[in-house]
Amino acid sequence: MKKKSVFRFNEQHKIETVNHKFLIGLLLLAMLLLYGCDNFVEVDLPSSQLTAGAIFEDKATANAAIASIYAKMRDSGVLSGNLSGISNQLGNYTDELVYYGSITGKTRDFYNNAILPSNAEVFAWWSSSYNQIYAANAIIEGVSASTALTQIDKKQLTGEALFVRSLMHFYLLNLYGDVPYIITTNYEQNRVAHKLSSAELYSHIIKDLELAVSMLPDAYISSDRIRPNKSVAMALLARAYLYNKQWAEAANAASYLLNNTQVYAWQTDLDAVFLKESSTTIWQFIPRTDGQNTQEGETFIFKAGPPSQVALSTEFINAFETGDQRKVHWVKAVAKGTDTWYHVNKYKQKSKTSSSLEYSIVFRLAEQYLIRSEARAEQGELIGAKEDLNKIRATAGLLGTTAVSKQEILEAILKERRVEFFTEQGHRFFDLKRTNRLDASLSPVKAGWNSTESVLPLPESELTLNPNLNPQNPGY
Repeated sequence: MKKKSVFRFNEQHKIETVNHKFLIGLLLLAMLLLYGCDNFVEVDLPSSQLTAGAIFEDKATANAAIASIYAKMRDSGVLSGNLSGISNQLGNYTDELVYYGSITGKTRDFYNNAILPSNAEVFAWWSSSYNQIYAANAIIEGVSASTALTQIDKKQLTGEALFVRSLMHFYLLNLYGDVPYIITTNYEQNRVAHKLSSAELYSHIIKDLELAVSMLPDAYISSDRIRPNKSVAMALLARAYLYNKQWAEAANAASYLLNNTQVYAWQTDLDAVFLKESSTTIWQFIPRTDGQNTQEGETFIFKAGPPSQVALSTEFINAFETGDQRKVHWVKAVAKGTDTWYHVNKYKQKSKTSSSLEYSIVFRLAEQYLIRSEARAEQGELIGAKEDLNKIRATAGLLGTTAVSKQEILEAILKERRVEFFTEQGHRFFDLKRTNRLDASLSPVKAGWNSTESVLPLPESELTLNPNLNPQNPGY
């Protein structure tokens, strides 16, 4: 009797494990066929069935395999810019967005803070994240076994896969709390995987990222910054260090990018920050076809009121200081009669254009300035902390911060992050969580907010498949 894999490749077509090597080949073949017409895949695939060995004996198909993971990230799971991604859902879960959609919409339970272990989105995020981790592990194993790929290509592909593995575990940890860290495609090991503590998870994430940094090249292998290089891995490493309270390491990692001004030139035009050519972009997702723009634009922009899905909350709009140009350039008002609503206007294209103007940005330079600012403040380097903070404020048309003490500067940084990264990959939720401000910030504005909602429930179906994932998170 065949066994169902705990970590699914596809919700509609569950992979059943019968043979380790066959499973790797089947997985990668499915990914390649699924995205064979995608812009991520720049190779004509053979019509015959590919084995795992064949995929990694050819540079083009090996590159197609890693590129297909990025397409999957873009289209589904936590980093997708559609309604199901964390940019929207965690914006509703916290205080950034107000939900106007139907009572049966996916976002309603997030907005009402009424998430249950049976929630389909909770399962989808878990499943898609581990699918992408599984695919990354398959690439690491396949590349290692290849006899045809050059050492340069092996390092590039392995470095990218390590980055993917650490990135998805980073989000799983910060969404669900203690989770397994999966480093193999071996079903017998994965089906009984145990949860690890936050400290253990960060140790694995950082170890993977440090290895990725050592393997990835300095230069991008694509001009549009859609394939990770050393700086992309370093950007996530800086964030992981910050979240893990490794202040000196976080500041140094951020400085690696900030000192590379030839590649990452600061952008003072707020309307250019989210264009596909922006010099402050570190890593981004290319649209499926040329002429398409971002899913974020499709999700957040509305032309007439009332909104069909979501709008920015009054609490968030009031968070801008007088004269903040981000409110002018990154927020747009839509009026009807005496009513006014506001939508996110970072990405300005809701529909297709003759050629793509905007890509979905995952990492950008402003975060590195604020990471270094916070890390410096935590170490008592207050002058440097204020310099980095004021770099962001000056671009927004604001005067330098009046904060003086360490605690005042840290508070100012958190406020700056709120108005800089709104509706970008859940930054607001993660910032409040890691600084222990969730309850104080959300209880006054979110009816029924409970302190146990700092983590999502583990999907009930996964607890059934793998009892080692028990106990369920408190409060669920």
